[in-house]
Amino acid sequence: MFTISIDPVILSIGHFALRWYGLIVAAAIAIGVWLGAREAARKGFNKDDIYNGALAVIFAGLAGARLFHVIDHWPDEFAANPIRALYIWEGGLAIWGGVIGGLLAVVVMTWRHSWPLPRLLDALAPGVLLGQAVGRIACLITGDAIGKPTTGPLGLAYVSPNALVPQLGVYYTPYPLFEIIMNLAIFAFVWQLRRRNLPDGALALIYLLLYSVGRFFISIWSSSLIVAFGLNQAQIISVLGAVVALPLLVAMFLQRRSRSTVAA
Repeated sequence: MFTISIDPVILSIGHFALRWYGLIVAAAIAIGVWLGAREAARKGFNKDDIYNGALAVIFAGLAGARLFHVIDHWPDEFAANPIRALYIWEGGLAIWGGVIGGLLAVVVMTWRHSWPLPRLLDALAPGVLLGQAVGRIACLITGDAIGKPTTGPLGLAYVSPNALVPQLGVYYTPYPLFEIIMNLAIFAFVWQLRRRNLPDGALALIYLLLYSVGRFFISIWSSSLIVAFGLNQAQIISVLGAVVALPLLVAMFLQRRSRSTVAA
């Protein structure tokens, strides 16, 4: 059992407050964009074009992440004061919303430039995973998206009055820590696969499948509200992600095997 005494607010001047959450999320985005552009260049894309389109992807990702968080926590956090939905600097970003929002922007970007979408998604997958892992550090510091209360053996209690946990001094399951470990493990696996002779789009689907399955199970410890069928929002989206990724991945490799057999 551990106590987190770090103040989520680094410094404040008048109404301005510099928070660890915003700083870490900015670092996560920078890492993701840098690695994504590097991999895209290796796959034949123009790195400058990727950087030029990154701003739209970032804004779409942040908008999606905030929207999904607000929907998920509307009854307990935002219904009484809807204007707080705009206070993104306080924390509260849903990763699935960020992935979906960013994906939509990437689809538009590839359509406008006539780029091969599957190949670009493969290039972006490692950077997205690493960015997700770094971004979750913000949740550990601020107490945002923390897990359910626990009596041990592993729990985090927050003492700073600026922490976002429901109650100070109570030990919560370190749900974001589980996701950091999971994301780093998937990143290491995807990073090893990226130079293999895989069909375009396979790496992105492997990321989607592994993240969906992993997120479904670690979300058991999440304190998010139950939406339907005894599942929270993240679990429902995870099921949908796995349902999309697995058949496409299987079909992709079966088609490849069929072509190899015909060629032989």
